Parts: sequence; structure tokens; C-alpha cells
Amino acid sequence: MSRVVNWLQHHETRMFHFVNQRIQHFFLDHFFSRITHLGGATATIVISLCCALFGQGALQTAGIQALIALTISHIPVAIIKKKYPRLRPYLVHPQTITYKNPLTDHSFPSGHTTAIFSIIIPFVAAMPILGIILLPLAFIVGLSRIYLGLHYPSDCLVGSLIGTAASLTTVALWG
Repeated sequence: MSRVVNWLQHHETRMFHFVNQRIQHFFLDHFFSRITHLGGATATIVISLCCALFGQGALQTAGIQALIALTISHIPVAIIKKKYPRLRPYLVHPQTITYKNPLTDHSFPSGHTTAIFSIIIPFVAAMPILGIILLPLAFIVGLSRIYLGLHYPSDCLVGSLIGTAASLTTVALWG
């Protein structure tokens, strides 16, 4: 079993270094530094709350569902972060490229990725055409977390799964 875990860790570290160090570009630095905030608490709460309060019909319902999914999704995130205290990549790998004010809490799973996936799914369920924009946007937010040296790929993968599961459950139980 440890051989499999070592193999997975090795390849994940290689993927992390590729995204964090090999594709560095001035444009990407600015782009990812800004877009990553779409998965932060302020953006996800404000977007969901505005749609819930000021939206009409399907948009309002999706906003309420997004708020519920966002809340539900962060319960397992808090538990997992406490139970599996994984250090952030920049704290483990000295050559990691980081940007201003890196986070110091635990890395696993990615809260930003969880949040963005938990709020987009209700909107995509309500208006499937939005999936063309929102799904790639959510993947880009996850990628930004790796690019900025804050998360390993598995942190973002698990975050996307938790956020998606919370929102799909919320939407399914709503009906």
C-alpha cells in the first residue's frame, strides 16, 4: 500500500511543480491572482446572497440553493482540515512560487475550490446554458490555487467533489 501512496504523492508533486513553476507567465500571475478570489468567502457569499435576495424565479431559487450548499459544503471541509492537517505546498517545497499573503492554515481540501463548485452547480442546474461559462470558471479557480502555490492538485480535486456533492444534494432535495 505504501508503494501506491508514494507513487501517487510523487506524481502529484510533479503535477504541482509543473503548474506552479513551469507555466509561469506575467499574464497568468495577474490573471490567477485575481480570479482565485471568486472562490473566496466574500465573493461566493455576496454572489449567492445577491441572487437569493434580488433575483427572481429560477435565479432566486439557485441563489438560495447556492447559500445552502455553500454552508453544507464547508462542514466536511472544516472536519477534514482538522483531522488531516496537510501543510501547504509552499511550506513543504522551498522552491514553490508564492504570491503576497499566502494562507497558513491547512491545505487539504481546498476551501476556495469547494466554495466555487458549491455555488455554481445550482445555477447550472437552473439554467444549463450557464454551464458553458461557470464550469470552466470553477476549474480555473481550482487551477489558480495550484498555480499560486497554495494547494496540491488533490486538495482541489477533493474540494471540487465536496462542493459538487453538497450542491447536487441540495438541488436534488429541493425538488
